[in-house]
Amino acid sequence: MADKMILGIQKLGFQWQTEDPFLITMYHKDHYPEGNDEQGPNTSLAGRNLGEDFTLREGFRMYHGTTVPGFPAHPHRGFETVTVVLEGFVDHFDSKGSSGRYGEGDVQWLTTGNGCQHTEMFPLVYKDKPNPLELFQIWLNLPAKSKSAEPEYKMLWAEDIPIVESKNTKGKKTTIKLIAGSIDEIDSLEPNSASWANEKSHHVSIYHIHMEPEATLTLPAVSDTLNRNLYFYDGESISIGAENIPSSNRVKLAGNQEIIITNGNEDGYFLLLAGEPIGETVVQYGPFVVTTEQELRDTFREYQQTQFGGWQWGRLDPVNERDAGRFARYGNGRVEKR
Repeated sequence: MADKMILGIQKLGFQWQTEDPFLITMYHKDHYPEGNDEQGPNTSLAGRNLGEDFTLREGFRMYHGTTVPGFPAHPHRGFETVTVVLEGFVDHFDSKGSSGRYGEGDVQWLTTGNGCQHTEMFPLVYKDKPNPLELFQIWLNLPAKSKSAEPEYKMLWAEDIPIVESKNTKGKKTTIKLIAGSIDEIDSLEPNSASWANEKSHHVSIYHIHMEPEATLTLPAVSDTLNRNLYFYDGESISIGAENIPSSNRVKLAGNQEIIITNGNEDGYFLLLAGEPIGETVVQYGPFVVTTEQELRDTFREYQQTQFGGWQWGRLDPVNERDAGRFARYGNGRVEKR
């Protein structure tokens, strides 16, 4: 490895492995067709394992959806979801009374804290053209002291997210969508109040990066303890020192060195996740993330008794009206529209 700047390389799968303070990242890219009257695919779904459809077929998956693709009502506790939608739309409903539609560059930051249910449905809003979807969902752990926080939901609208551009001596451009953290003295929008990312000394960074052919990116030295991973998910190759790395790889980078990344001969697309570790025990069962086995048992018991506030939306896979546009409606009645 190049002077220990690179600490490991791993092929990317459907779920991307992460390091503390992150738990896991999912990358979805589906080529959905035109939508039907229910905002589902206007094509036959025969032969699919509906309700558990994770096999790419005809370019898309239904996931847990049976009419509209996506993830009907399900619970979370003890961590945060950061959902970065590059293309397409997501309809959100939760057990705290919030709802919305976001997409086309928007980011949803959801602190699940002491527990909530929510949905992530992928409405196919266009009846006259395909409905491609591309998004990341990043699971960011909460420290033990914040796992009892009240759930909090925030939209980082595409128009407000800082975009940082730079050019190298060849005039080749690197563009960073700054979802969390800072770079070149530019700060991201604020995360939720209970988030590990809310304290700058935790050095949490979430960047979505596009590099033109032959562009360069310099990541600064931060700390000896920083966990820093670059997910090279689309492109040809990059060079770091003497190492040449093809796409579809996770690259673990040293946190205490300046790292210069040079892109190859095609446009490159990356997700960078970095942060100081929380350093606490993680006890996880699916959507529940706690610190002890007893807490996990207590969580199951509480969910069985309370359903984390119940479900007020009737169907488990609700969607907004086709022409709803991008909006967020919070449990206190406040509405944001874009």
